[in-house]
Amino acid sequence: MDAQLAELLAALADAANDEGPAVEVLADESSPRGWRIQYLAASDLPGFEQPMAVVRTSGSTGRAKRTVLSVSALASSAQATAEFLGFEGQWLLALPVHYVAGLSVLTRSLFAGTKPVVMDTTGSFSAQKFTDAAEEMVDARRLTSLVPTQLARLLDNPEPRTIAALKRFDAILLGGARASKDLLQSSRHLGLKIFQTYGAAETSGGLVYNGTALPGVKLAERQGRILVSGPMLADGYANNPEATAEHFVIDEGTRWYLTDDLGSVDGNRLNIAGRIDDVINTGGVKLSAGKIEGLLEEFFKQCLVLPVPDAQWGQSVGLAYSGPTNTQDAFEAVRQTIGSAAVPKRVRHYPSGLPLLPNGKFDRRRILDELRAGG
Repeated sequence: MDAQLAELLAALADAANDEGPAVEVLADESSPRGWRIQYLAASDLPGFEQPMAVVRTSGSTGRAKRTVLSVSALASSAQATAEFLGFEGQWLLALPVHYVAGLSVLTRSLFAGTKPVVMDTTGSFSAQKFTDAAEEMVDARRLTSLVPTQLARLLDNPEPRTIAALKRFDAILLGGARASKDLLQSSRHLGLKIFQTYGAAETSGGLVYNGTALPGVKLAERQGRILVSGPMLADGYANNPEATAEHFVIDEGTRWYLTDDLGSVDGNRLNIAGRIDDVINTGGVKLSAGKIEGLLEEFFKQCLVLPVPDAQWGQSVGLAYSGPTNTQDAFEAVRQTIGSAAVPKRVRHYPSGLPLLPNGKFDRRRILDELRAGG
């Protein structure tokens, strides 16, 4: 572990023990690792008690918000994860630490008292780097967090040692974006212990695994919109009381985080159908981008469906995809299953894969701009 990561772990430990200030990890291209640590005085976070870390939301669909996570929130997240899985262990860090998925690998290691192994995250993700890091692990129980794009690269013509390393993990948390059916099927075929996670910076990371709420988590649905509650919720957004009031609400004595996701709840089971900005209104016909995307992912390696502003129709169905270039069969399946209005009108093929943010999510704003420019 290099000096910068050691400093971050020490800073998090100090904050957890109330012996140091809260920290914020900021993206910084001038740094060798692509990030830097900022220490926050109490005056930087007025109104927040015992903050441990400030994490930026991904900003994949809008302006990033600075989410304030307390010691108790991050500790509760680590405890609930361990309780759900039935064990604690050694983590492999393969994600950027300036996003919650990467930072939570460090905080969960900290609260478990284990030493994380850190993959070389400079440059692009590769199976070689991941495998080398995984082979350094020594604990009997091993965990890691990945995004679907990373797992797909690991399973794309893998070497035997990569497969052996993946099988050695007792839990592979998979989140940040939709995982294709092909990817999940390939993982199951290999016997990998995949846990699809649902969560956000506002929830200290994943709080629903494989559709089931973690211990202590409550789920609710209001007019189709998902709310979540639990001790791992953030205290709010730094210097943004309006956004805090909008997304963190009290109902009958329970504090909830109002998400931007649509879905349904059955007890402690959650089913996500899409986002509140998921609906595409084209010529008065309302369509679900998630439903179209779910159908198209059967045909392409990657795909993302977005509403694209259209002077004639209001919005058009936009498609960004990688993999096979022939769209005829895919579009015919959409026409037959959903209707002709759902067939993508603005289309862009990305031979090398869809543009990604540093945390592995699709760069929705860039893709939308390029679809608007003419595909």
